[in-house]
Amino acid sequence: MTEYDAVVYDLDGTLVDLDVDWNAVAVDVSAVYERANVEPPGDGLWEMLETASDVGLAAEVESAIAAHEHRGARTSTRLTHADELLERSLPAGVCSLNCERACRIALEEHALAPAVAAVVGRDTVGTWKPDPEPLLATVRRLGVEPEGALFIGDSARDRQTAQRAGVDFEFVGDGPSGV
Repeated sequence: MTEYDAVVYDLDGTLVDLDVDWNAVAVDVSAVYERANVEPPGDGLWEMLETASDVGLAAEVESAIAAHEHRGARTSTRLTHADELLERSLPAGVCSLNCERACRIALEEHALAPAVAAVVGRDTVGTWKPDPEPLLATVRRLGVEPEGALFIGDSARDRQTAQRAGVDFEFVGDGPSGV
């Protein structure tokens, strides 16, 4: 790890396991569409999130997702890479598809916040993973160049984000999760 100037972690599935029933989140987001009398683009949560701004529902959809994430962060389970984060002497950040507040709640719940110098969530910058900007914003906040950082995550989306940002990538565990 000495070849890097900083390390950035994905949050959910990497440092912690958020206690979120994503199917219930999708049901709640679908209900936002229904209350607005707008046909959802499908029943996939991320598809509904991506389409929400086009149909004027971005704030309501974000709020519905974030409420679940906040609760799930408070009851999340700490994962093995959290210990690794605390043992490293490199500057560390979090770049997540979860909202920034949920990231901060989970980091506080597991006494990881003092070890994390930068947090970028889905709502921190104008785009979210796999767009490279959230990861690049995290790296900038750590004061390093993309080629001097390592991104550790659990999904194909994380790997794609790193590739697009020009940041080295490492999977946790045995490889990609679904999101």
